[in-house]
Amino acid sequence: METNYAEEERYYQAQKRVQEIKKFYEHLTVYVLCNPIVIVVNLMTSPEYLYFWWSLLGWGIAIVLHGLKVFNFAPFFNKEWEERKVKELMEKEKPTTKTWE
Repeated sequence: METNYAEEERYYQAQKRVQEIKKFYEHLTVYVLCNPIVIVVNLMTSPEYLYFWWSLLGWGIAIVLHGLKVFNFAPFFNKEWEERKVKELMEKEKPTTKTWE
């Protein structure tokens, strides 16, 4: 019985991970498809001011951070940090019932 639960939990975690990776690639695809449009519109409407760099830079930083998180390269808020924080909060929220002894 315990083995089935462990196997189901592993399957659920793997499925969740695949969804995270899929969302990252969707985010990257939208970045790659939208930014050329932004560049073309910028060059056609106001070539004297190249504002598309702001889009490339800001969105690019978001893509990098998303990738770091999805592929577990995040130096600050990684899985170990999350687990420590959950345990810390659970300990802090532990009900303190005082009983008369």
